[in-house]
Amino acid sequence: CGWDWEVCFSVFLSCDIHTHFLSSPFTLWDLSVTVEDLGADAPPITVSVTSDLHIGGVILKLVEKSQVKRDWSDHALWWEQKQQWLLRTAWTLEKCGIQADAVLIFMAQHKSLRLGLPNGLTLRLRACFSGPVFRTVLGICKMLNIRRPEELSLLRPVEEKKRKKDKDLSEELHDLTEPILTLACFPSYPVSRPCLYNGMPAHFADSLQTEKVYKMLSVSQPAPAPEAIAKLYRPASVVDKAHIHSRWLDSSRSLMQQGVQENDRLWLRFKYYCFHDLEPKYDVVRLTQMYEQARWAILLEDIDCTEEEMLLFGAIQYHINKLSLSEPQTMTSSPAMDDLDSALQGLEVKLDGAESSPQDMPKRLTLKGYKQYWFKFKDASISYYKSKEESLGEPIQQINLKGCEAAPDVNVAGQKFCIKLLIPAPEGMNEVYLRCENEEQYSRWMAACRLASKGKSLADRLFQSEVQSILSFLAMQQTNPNTHTDDSMSINTHSLVSPRYSKKYKVKQLTPRILEAYQNVAQLSLTDALLRFLQIWQALPDFGISFVVVRFKGSRKDEVLGIAPNRLIRIDLGVGDVVKTWRYNNMRQWNVNWDIRQVAIEFDGNVNMAFSCVTADCKIVHEFIGGYIFMSTRSREQSDTLNEELFHKLTGGHEAL
Repeated sequence: CGWDWEVCFSVFLSCDIHTHFLSSPFTLWDLSVTVEDLGADAPPITVSVTSDLHIGGVILKLVEKSQVKRDWSDHALWWEQKQQWLLRTAWTLEKCGIQADAVLIFMAQHKSLRLGLPNGLTLRLRACFSGPVFRTVLGICKMLNIRRPEELSLLRPVEEKKRKKDKDLSEELHDLTEPILTLACFPSYPVSRPCLYNGMPAHFADSLQTEKVYKMLSVSQPAPAPEAIAKLYRPASVVDKAHIHSRWLDSSRSLMQQGVQENDRLWLRFKYYCFHDLEPKYDVVRLTQMYEQARWAILLEDIDCTEEEMLLFGAIQYHINKLSLSEPQTMTSSPAMDDLDSALQGLEVKLDGAESSPQDMPKRLTLKGYKQYWFKFKDASISYYKSKEESLGEPIQQINLKGCEAAPDVNVAGQKFCIKLLIPAPEGMNEVYLRCENEEQYSRWMAACRLASKGKSLADRLFQSEVQSILSFLAMQQTNPNTHTDDSMSINTHSLVSPRYSKKYKVKQLTPRILEAYQNVAQLSLTDALLRFLQIWQALPDFGISFVVVRFKGSRKDEVLGIAPNRLIRIDLGVGDVVKTWRYNNMRQWNVNWDIRQVAIEFDGNVNMAFSCVTADCKIVHEFIGGYIFMSTRSREQSDTLNEELFHKLTGGHEAL
């Protein structure tokens, strides 16, 4: 309404006193409240209240009795026993259930927080401790100029106790508590493109200090020394990974409700691996932090990759490091940033045939090895026969690829070109492996499978462009023995490859192999290099999977539940094999029994499964599933709006409702 804060409370208080004067069955009683700003040694302030006095009236009495002249607009009451904020100032003490024995603290809603970013930078900033974590993340991302904040969240850091003291001593803090305080306090904002001043948001251009911090946020930082890397937490098993994923905070509850105190340290990370509406020109910080999270996931072996892929990752990192140390470059738009549908929207490719040519004959992998069949690809289905002669008759099997997943299983040096297909089935997902003879055949079939998964045929205009994109990716993994590299050039291989390969090979062995791979990416711009790194990361089989140890209903042993952007995966804890896969688009409903902490899910075809969580609260699993379903509702047409209410409906537990 635009009224002054104290004036509003005075009006409410006057109305309350007037009503009380006319007729009041309530008696006066004393309420003690600790005012945090007066210091830890200050005694609580006692105010005389009645049960029909509203929370705003209590606050006004506290402010008057404290006799401290300052801006109290950011302060609110915290109820210690109930672990909740009293933010509804119009509610009476009786309605809130507050009696004389209540332990209340009058404190600021925004407090200092140490925030660890994916690139290793630690910021001290003021964050909201009273609103849901989802809204707190909105405020933090607005401050740091990260669009699409719904993709990120906060989690508790993983630090071993024996190294915690050393880590704190060496931690460098960059203070952002004062210059841009107001941005953290007003987190509601559109997700459209921000206004930039000299390539950065205006609030970062206020001082040299904040400009320096923004450059550190938006440019990849040099890797720490090998000794520092060795001290970082590295998950040794899927159980260790599940331990990390159990540390996500509840998005529907506040920081205070989850035991986070002022100046505590939290991590800001991408939680949902659905990166929507990525525009390098406006997403400089977002793109850089995304790259850093992917980079450290690979270096710390949080995600597995082949030796060739690791060398290519190392080469692109080396290239990005060189470009980042040179003159600052402006992020520009690139076709590589868009998905298959939008990147090549304007291209027209006409194909005469809709079936595979005779020379395109992949092989199918069975448990006993590979068997050769004659394959036909038509529309969005593949059919296979014992031989070419029998291809005029009925196939052994016809597989509809619409809704499937096509993942690469490639080793260029070993001439291994396989396609892993996950085919939707009533009971889950079936795995089919195709082995191709060479790169050309692999690129055509992989492109066809990717298009078919979206219900498109070989006649689609994107087919040839996708083939060329796959061939280009394979070319990056090839090494040219005739390429001259300077053997005297020294590079820090420990910061470019994971410890597994650092132990397997000496620096003199790794250096020329990384430099050979570097020749294939040396011409990429900084933007294209970052995007290419992310593309290869997203193509890894284990990309985007969060793990939770669970106990399925009817089972006597613990198993692992993998939560991916589009499916749930049941994994054998002992051997690591995939037992069953369920896709979200086949999910009819999911429910949580909050009393026994059990998740039950129903899929099409009367397929049901239920489990209880061992390493994490079931709310984390519930939030992951609801969060990914929410991410799938976003569209480019509605890219400027964020439906926060829908997010909480899909992810909030019974406490939030």
